[in-house]
Amino acid sequence: MGQELKCVSPIDGSVFATRETLSRDDAFAAAKRAREAQVAWAARPLQERIDLVMAGVAAVGAMNDEIVPELAHMMGRPVRYGGEFGGFNERASHMADIAAEALADIEVGEDASFKRYIKRVPHGVVFVVAPWNYPYMTAINTVAPALIAGNSVVLKHATQTLLVGERMAAAFHSAGIPEDVFQNVFLSHDVTNDLIAGNAFDFVNFTGSVGGGQAMERAAAGTFTGVGTELGGKDPGYVMDDADLDAAVDTLIDGAMFNAGQCCCGIERIYVHESLFDAFVAKAVEIVKGYKLGNPLDPDTTLGPMANVRFAAEVRAQIDEALADGATAHIDTFPEDDGGAYLTPQILTNVTHDMRVMRDESFGPVVGIMPVKDDAEAIRLMNDSEFGLTASLWTRDLERAQAVGDQVETGTVFMNRADYLDPGLCWTGCKNTGRGGGLSVIGYQNLTRPKSYHLKKVTS
Repeated sequence: MGQELKCVSPIDGSVFATRETLSRDDAFAAAKRAREAQVAWAARPLQERIDLVMAGVAAVGAMNDEIVPELAHMMGRPVRYGGEFGGFNERASHMADIAAEALADIEVGEDASFKRYIKRVPHGVVFVVAPWNYPYMTAINTVAPALIAGNSVVLKHATQTLLVGERMAAAFHSAGIPEDVFQNVFLSHDVTNDLIAGNAFDFVNFTGSVGGGQAMERAAAGTFTGVGTELGGKDPGYVMDDADLDAAVDTLIDGAMFNAGQCCCGIERIYVHESLFDAFVAKAVEIVKGYKLGNPLDPDTTLGPMANVRFAAEVRAQIDEALADGATAHIDTFPEDDGGAYLTPQILTNVTHDMRVMRDESFGPVVGIMPVKDDAEAIRLMNDSEFGLTASLWTRDLERAQAVGDQVETGTVFMNRADYLDPGLCWTGCKNTGRGGGLSVIGYQNLTRPKSYHLKKVTS
């Protein structure tokens, strides 16, 4: 018997769904079936794999009316935002469109004596461990290109979004992808570690906490299994003296607060040139005071509960510590704030990097804002972090943004944009945010291995 996983709804604390984890033997059997099925899957023509994956994506889209309220129940995102299918489809479609070119042989040279080239061949079995905050979009980042490249995929989804993997598997199977080629599994941490340590997989892609990523790497130690990780973030925004102030405020505050701040590349700290600081803060406060905190099933709600009471408790602790150390809070407690998952969004000033709210990942609806005197100070503060996923720069000067961006320790540099994943670009991080990269041509490179062919045509 496995253990029982429980998805507790942040709406009211009720148990929304339960599932039993696989035993160790059953988990290894599932991985073995994936390995056996992968050979025939990889032998299918590339276009056939592409067509089947995109049919699976469309089948997920056909479920959207059921998925949107289901997500609200599981992790609290308001139904007014319509779910994730737009981004889900965009990412899969892009990876389908570039597959032939990205996976094409690299021709090194051919003459009368030799033919030389490099193929991209699938790893074999790819294990995807997906998070709850954007459960469909984060999963498809790897699932779609891994399948298209000829891998089989074993998906383990977060307990907070327990039903997502089941829906994806059902949709992809209905489109004709064999059940053993794409499997959704429920696993305990111990069995997960045993599978990785036991060479059940050929590549592991993990999105989650720093601690979770460290556990994945420890489990894989000595197996030579590749591990790609996207872990924590503390993404900064920097508003320069020549920025479009209104656009900067609107985008950065939305980037800090959307999805109750539970975004991998959400804005968690903002640095504003001192000449614009007061105006920026005033506009930001006005925006946040206009949010409606409430039940995510209510179409009028713009800010739902955090996904779990313990997540909200961490954000409250960071805010309380900052206030005790001299920070200023600009948002009065909302009447809907219940001291649990429903949390008042907060803007803090008079903050410093001695405060956890400016150092530790908050992953909630709070942002600290600091004035800076110039680019050099902003760069120093942006780099004063153990994380590096994205940085959002606001200026009308492209060359200035490039020059500042070159000095920021980050995976993505945005100019006049934030909190967006462009599937044409590599989604990657540095420092404790992890290593590897998804989407784009580089995503295919990470989900395959190079295989060289050195073919001598004549022997005399």
